Amino acid sequence: MKGLKKKIDSVKPQFEEGGKFSKLHSVFDGFYTFLFTPNETSRSGVHIHDGNDSKRTMIMVVLALLPCCLFGMWNIGLQHAIATGDMDHNFFHLFFYGFFAALPQIVTAYVVGLGIEFIVAQIRGHEIQEGFLVSGILIPMICPIDTPCWMIAVAVAFAVIFAKEVFGGTGYNFLNVALVTRAFLFFAYPSQMSGDNVFVSLGGLQAVDGFSGATPLGQLAASDGAAQVLGVNGTPLSFTDMFMGYYPGSWGETSTLCILIGMVILLATGMASWKIILSGALGGFFMALVANHFATPLYPVTYLNPWEQLSLGGFAFAIVFMATDPVTACRTNTGKFIYGFLIGAIAIIIRCYNTGYPEGAMLAVLLMNCFASLIDWCVVNANINRRMKRSLVKN
Repeated sequence: MKGLKKKIDSVKPQFEEGGKFSKLHSVFDGFYTFLFTPNETSRSGVHIHDGNDSKRTMIMVVLALLPCCLFGMWNIGLQHAIATGDMDHNFFHLFFYGFFAALPQIVTAYVVGLGIEFIVAQIRGHEIQEGFLVSGILIPMICPIDTPCWMIAVAVAFAVIFAKEVFGGTGYNFLNVALVTRAFLFFAYPSQMSGDNVFVSLGGLQAVDGFSGATPLGQLAASDGAAQVLGVNGTPLSFTDMFMGYYPGSWGETSTLCILIGMVILLATGMASWKIILSGALGGFFMALVANHFATPLYPVTYLNPWEQLSLGGFAFAIVFMATDPVTACRTNTGKFIYGFLIGAIAIIIRCYNTGYPEGAMLAVLLMNCFASLIDWCVVNANINRRMKRSLVKN
């Protein structure tokens, strides 16, 4: 690594002001700071010097996503094997089947998203922002595996340009970029994202008799009052299957166990707020309890008990990895509790009572992104008014 750094340092002057490639300074700086900790220090206005930076912060979030990502790839292979009745495969065969199925989506998201950010940074003469390191892996994980890459490319371009760059780039966007991508896909191509998506046979094999590729929540939303959730081969799903993630859906968000592992990593490294996660889970549990108490055949999703509601679909993934985005979430401590609780409650309300859209986590997070600043403003002003009253009483 030292030899590589020396070689890169030797060509660095050519990318600085007055150098032969000075117009590509932003691109060079992006690659340089990604590989090495910058050796420059701030000259004024700094109270703490730290070797950590936002690139390494983003990498920690990517590491927390790895359990979900790796499981999701294996689950792609598993669901394909179940759907085709070809179960004579070991772990590695299933994993690499899913890996090569998901890889084009991941590459597409990164190439399009980072490409736009590189171009914008170069035009503005700014440093390349690193926020898309996380968004680039989140986007394919919250999409069905059969989503065409060209759709993902169009959605990523829309989200990066209109939900991020027009507001100033990383740190200035008020909406979660990955969820804006998902929302664009849902409204532009509803048949691909409605909850009725199937794990298609990427190898061209025929599905077995009784195959049902609809997601569990999609099954319930389209049912005539039946509350039973089935796997792709027509057998009922147990709670263990739901918790472990052995069912079809957006490939990175099905396993609650892997999401909890990622949550522990985020909390241990200080990358996520436990206040948002806890209040989000409580809000979802409370609303699921209420909905289940008043369950009706008109809204079959209400028959799910609270534990099933929290384990199915993208609820847990949204609470842990989307709602905790520090840029788009509340910043006050009280605001974080309110913000998280409302996301959890609204997600279950949409899921249970909007049969046209069986997964409400995405819309709940995006809605509360819009109100995060207002919540903080109300909390801050309430604190100011309370302190003013105290000071008046003392005086």
